[in-house]
Amino acid sequence: MTVKILSGKEVAKAIRGEVAQRAAVYLQRVGRKPGLAVVIVGDDPASQVYVGRKEKASAAVGFVSRTIRMPADSTQGQVMQAVQDLNEDAEVDGFLVQSPLPRHMDERALIDAIDPAKDVDGFHPVNVGRMMAGLPALMPCTPAGVVELLRRCDVPVKGTHAVVVGRSNIVGKPLAAMLMQKRDGADATVTVCHSSTGDLAAHTRQADILVAAMGRPRAITADMVKPGAVVVDVGIHRIDDPSAPRGTRLVGDVDFDGVSGVASAMTPVPGGVGPMTVAMLMVNTMQAAEAAVGMTQGE
Repeated sequence: MTVKILSGKEVAKAIRGEVAQRAAVYLQRVGRKPGLAVVIVGDDPASQVYVGRKEKASAAVGFVSRTIRMPADSTQGQVMQAVQDLNEDAEVDGFLVQSPLPRHMDERALIDAIDPAKDVDGFHPVNVGRMMAGLPALMPCTPAGVVELLRRCDVPVKGTHAVVVGRSNIVGKPLAAMLMQKRDGADATVTVCHSSTGDLAAHTRQADILVAAMGRPRAITADMVKPGAVVVDVGIHRIDDPSAPRGTRLVGDVDFDGVSGVASAMTPVPGGVGPMTVAMLMVNTMQAAEAAVGMTQGE
């Protein structure tokens, strides 16, 4: 069996092109570019890389990008003030507070303080509740990216058994909710597995669509995958590899080499879900900008 590679890189490129067209229409109608802001507290290296990708993607689609960098010893009140300032800034259509935050920060309180209409991460309880009810909402970017990737790669979802390994608020829980919704690109029967699931492999081997979002490098092996399954790898880890030019390489939660001999289709790491996450952030920002002025997509 030759495995089909689900290229998030290629799909994300197409999505960015669509957003750029919408942004051009918005600029013509409104007289300014859509605005995306990011608050980053401290100097976490991975966060710095991710914020850089958001800035690059924003420029590519025609957004104004703003990054508010705050020292790691900033107080909760100082970061909360930055959130309130962005809530009130008419030229910022969407923003997020980059995680992880320093340990003394109350991340939940900061998320709750974001205007739901500008919550382009899709983490505010209002957006989470609307998503669960199947109502229009700003969706969490990574799970929304998974669903969109499956849709654009013509992977049938309706009537399938999807198994999601991981129950985080960022990926596992919202993805399960999205996949079970009665709509195009979804309508699956969903099982959610987690750290307390007994005999994990017995569950994963039942999956027509298997999503690994557990945060453990190469934890899903070939013997855990149903022949012909579609496998989506949300994980990304840097591991030591003396054979690599830099002595390290990126891997996911799935043992790609082994599973590629069993699955019918799967996402690579890198180049799979990662680019989709940033692309869906652009979609959310565009959606927020259009909604704020009463525009609908395609106007």
